[in-house]
Amino acid sequence: MFTGIIEEMGTVSSIAEGSLSAVITIQASKVLEGSQTGDSIAVNGVCLTVTSIHGSFFTADVMAETLRRSSLGSLSKGSHVNLERAMPMNGRFGGHIVSGHIDGTGTVVSKVKEDNAVWVKINASQDILKYIVLKGSVAIDGTSLTVAGLDDSTFSVSVIPHTASETILLQKSTGDIVNLENDIIGKYIERLLSFQNNNDYRDTGSSPVLTVDFLLENGF
Repeated sequence: MFTGIIEEMGTVSSIAEGSLSAVITIQASKVLEGSQTGDSIAVNGVCLTVTSIHGSFFTADVMAETLRRSSLGSLSKGSHVNLERAMPMNGRFGGHIVSGHIDGTGTVVSKVKEDNAVWVKINASQDILKYIVLKGSVAIDGTSLTVAGLDDSTFSVSVIPHTASETILLQKSTGDIVNLENDIIGKYIERLLSFQNNNDYRDTGSSPVLTVDFLLENGF
């Protein structure tokens, strides 16, 4: 689990491309403190497993499915990436629940400065926009942000100077691809509501439905 609070920006040192997968090497410092092989580090919002650590560099395998569903395939040597270690049990929950399993990608439509902040507008598919809620949370390249604007095809966030300096978001240009992860709570609610149930949630072969009456009968 992650919180979407980026710890540092790393730099891609090399990418070894396979036929469908890749091995990525990233230079970092803070996220390597206390890290070891097998740990999880979110790279631009994508949860990757550390396969080796050598000084100020770590490597991670990127499977074909991850390349298909994320923007990691567009990285090259020298690219900057957002990095966050998995949340410790005694850590502060500064952002929102981020799994590191992105839902898809979006495209930067515009960046407009407003005093000390910058409005960034993202175009996304309906599969992603249906979970976007005004004033709710979304992870863009792993950064936890508040949705400040929403319409039928785009959503917008307002980026403060600290976020701008600590993440790669404002390094993006119009037309660039970003990784998007919706708030997981909405997805779980949708999944529960998609079932029909007359009694309980055991596998009885019946079609469950989550209703207000069911919740009241069960103490909610």
